[in-house]
Amino acid sequence: MEDHNEEQINEQNPEENQPITNTPENTPVEPTENEPAASAPKPRAQEETLEFQSRVDLLELQANIVRIKEQLQRVLVGQTDMVDLLIVSLLAGGHSLIEGVPGVAKTITARLLAKTLNIGFSRIQFTPDLMPSDILGTSIFDMKKSEFEFKKGPIFSNMILIDEINRAPAKTQAALFEVMEERQITIDGNKFPMDPPFMVLATQNPVEQEGTYRLPEAQLDRFLFKIEVGYPTLEDEVEIISREHRLEDKQKIDQIDTIIEAKDIIKLQSIVTKIRVEENILKYIAELVVNTRNNAFLYLGASPRATISILKASKAFAALNARDFVTPEDIKRAAIPVLQHRVIVTPEREMEGITAKQIITQIIENVEIPR
Repeated sequence: MEDHNEEQINEQNPEENQPITNTPENTPVEPTENEPAASAPKPRAQEETLEFQSRVDLLELQANIVRIKEQLQRVLVGQTDMVDLLIVSLLAGGHSLIEGVPGVAKTITARLLAKTLNIGFSRIQFTPDLMPSDILGTSIFDMKKSEFEFKKGPIFSNMILIDEINRAPAKTQAALFEVMEERQITIDGNKFPMDPPFMVLATQNPVEQEGTYRLPEAQLDRFLFKIEVGYPTLEDEVEIISREHRLEDKQKIDQIDTIIEAKDIIKLQSIVTKIRVEENILKYIAELVVNTRNNAFLYLGASPRATISILKASKAFAALNARDFVTPEDIKRAAIPVLQHRVIVTPEREMEGITAKQIITQIIENVEIPR
C-alpha cells in the first residue's frame, strides 16, 4: 500500500525527481559591456568591518586628557567640573569665562592648564585705566627706517589669560570682539592673524562686587562657556590647608610637566570635529535654543552662535567620554554652560531671584529627548 501511494506522488510531480539542467530559463546571464551586473549585497561581516574601520580613533585623545588631568591634580584640589569644562573648551576651540569670588583657584587653574601645554602663554591684568592699545599693540615710528612699525601687544599668543576681565570699561572690552571671533586683529587697515591654537581664558568676579562692569552681550556671546566656580567642600578645604601646611603646593607648581604641543592640540581639535551627530540630535539642539527665544521669563534669547557652540561642545564631551557619537546627555551637559551667559532674565523675574540657570534647566526638562 505504501509503494502504491509513493508511485502516485511521483506521477503527480515528475519534475521533482528529475536532475536540474541548464535551460534558457534557469541559466544565469553573463553581464555584457553595455549591461553592467547588478551590485550584489555585501556580506554582513564585511559591512561590520567597514563600519568599524570608519569609527573615530580616540585612544590618543583619551591618553592625553588623562595625562593633563593627572598634572593638574598634583596641585589642584577638587574643582573637577571646572577642569573638565576647560578641557572641553580647548578641544572645541572655544573661549571660556570663569566666574567666582576671589580665592577659588580661577587664575591658578588657567595657569596650570597653560603650563601643561607647550604653547605661547600671555597674561593680561584688566584695570579701569587699561587702553585697547595696551592689549592689541600700537604703531611706533621708526626713525631709522622713517616709517611706522607695528609693535604687537600681549594678545599675540596662543593662550591668553585675562585676569578680572570685568574691571575694564566697555571701550577696552570692545578691543577683544574681532580677535575672539575672527582670530585676527586689524590695525591701520592691516590684518594680523593669530597663530593656532588660540584660546582666551578670562576670569571675573561676580557683578555685585565693587568696581566691576557688566560685560557687553556681544562679548559674552563670543565665549563658548561660562564656568561658575563655587567654594570647595569641607573635605577639599581640609586637603587644601594640609597641603599648604606641608608646603606641597609651592614645590609642585614648578614640577608640572608639559604634555602636548601646539600641533598636537590642532590634531585633537580636528579629531573632535569628526564625532558623529544624528539628525534627531541636531534637531534637539535647535529646539533647546529656539525655546530660549520664546520663553516669557527671558528678555533676550540665545543666538544661532549658541546653537553652533552647543554642537561643538557636545562633540568634545562625547570625545571626553571615549565616544565617537553625540548623545542627548552630551547636549544636556553642554547646554547650561553654553547658554547661561547668553540669555537675559526679565527684570521682574530677576527681582524674584530667578536665575538664567534655573530657566535653562526648566527648558531642558520640557523639551522632548530624541529616541
